[in-house]
Amino acid sequence: MSYTLAEVDFLTQHLPEIAGLNLEFSKASQLSDVAKLQQLYGENYRCVAELIKARRSGKLPADWLMDSDSAQQATPLVLAQYRRRFLQGLGVELVHDVTCSIGTEGHAWNKGTYIGSDLDASRIKMAQHNVAHPFFRADALTQTSTARVLIADPARRKDGKRITDPAKLLPPLPDLVAAHSADSSRIAHSAELAVKCAPGLDFSQWPGLVSVASVNGNVKEACLYTPGLATGRQAVLLKDGTEDTEGTDGAADILDSNDFDEDNLPEAGDIGSYIIDPDGAVVRAGLVRHYAAREGLHQLDPRIAYLTGERIPAGTSGFPFIEAVPVKRLKAALQAHGAGSLEILVRGLNVDPDQLRKKLKLKGKRSMAIVMTRIGTQGIALLCGPRVVSSEDNYAT
Repeated sequence: MSYTLAEVDFLTQHLPEIAGLNLEFSKASQLSDVAKLQQLYGENYRCVAELIKARRSGKLPADWLMDSDSAQQATPLVLAQYRRRFLQGLGVELVHDVTCSIGTEGHAWNKGTYIGSDLDASRIKMAQHNVAHPFFRADALTQTSTARVLIADPARRKDGKRITDPAKLLPPLPDLVAAHSADSSRIAHSAELAVKCAPGLDFSQWPGLVSVASVNGNVKEACLYTPGLATGRQAVLLKDGTEDTEGTDGAADILDSNDFDEDNLPEAGDIGSYIIDPDGAVVRAGLVRHYAAREGLHQLDPRIAYLTGERIPAGTSGFPFIEAVPVKRLKAALQAHGAGSLEILVRGLNVDPDQLRKKLKLKGKRSMAIVMTRIGTQGIALLCGPRVVSSEDNYAT
């Protein structure tokens, strides 16, 4: 639930007391916990319950004001820190976050380098409590500062459904770009944009840099930079031991299309000693062949993102290849290998891993993995040993 301004004021006044409450909000204790809050806070019990539940997510600093939606939508701190480093590396001295929400992006920026605004007055009030930056209420489509670089995070869902069309974001991406471009007659100066979007967005026509980021292997966002800042495609693989919480800048492995000769990327080839499933950011950014080139690998099939080669890239994991069998022979082959527990990966075939696992009814003792995919026109099952994690670490801060 979102808060009213009065509820934000109430929470601010009672924060020490709320922090000291020892409530589980488990299924078993939900009713009794709510009853206790009603007794303590009367009609304000709902906003107190919302704050307690939002803080339980562990995504943000424990003393922040937040609701469940803002906590769920918050940019991971390690990702905001990377974006700050990237923009400052381009010479950017001041950014204006025009959809600042409760201040999560601003948490990564130093005093005097960031200002934030939002249409939601209650979120502005929470941001003012959370982060020591200037915050004010404003429309993202209206120029309200002298900043030459704007950060925006349009709403990615409507009526509970994920938006994949850039023109249907809230505000729409074309409107956001037009409102701050040199062609607009309503602004004193143009501004470059860094627009945070869902990684599944269709960004094929975007002329600037598309930077897809993952944190600890989980794809988080695609950030679209206007051409005045950067161009190309980029995968940002971030590591953070305390994901989404206060901490130091995480390690980053950057894969940039501008660093490669597109005419000299590896072609698909034979199966090697290992099967590699690249990080989702690499796949989403369309940089599978670029990653393969950097790591001495190649694709199994030009349309499929699985890679193969004689090594597992440093800091990642892969599967020792055993044999390839037709899908129809999969059960017999697994039984012959004494397979019991099984990790199942699927790409390019209409196979549900859970249903397949039930159908196989394996009774062996050996841990294995199978990669279900398509090579050419044929579906195939690649039998592998269990996942192996590389002991090397090639991440650099």
